[in-house]
Amino acid sequence: MNEFFIAIGLVFVVEGFLYAIFPFYMKKLIQLMSDYSVLSLRYGGIIFIGIGVFIIWIVK
Repeated sequence: MNEFFIAIGLVFVVEGFLYAIFPFYMKKLIQLMSDYSVLSLRYGGIIFIGIGVFIIWIVK
């Protein structure tokens, strides 16, 4: 369970870093994402979940 909270913390660190270093580009990215359909965003999320699970499986 400790590793889970570490992973969540790392997500916050990476995302916060991107917003702190590239705020203009992150704002443009959010605007671009609003142009995509909900279904496309859902499929993209599922693909990233699969990649994340694969990486964790390889590392463990």
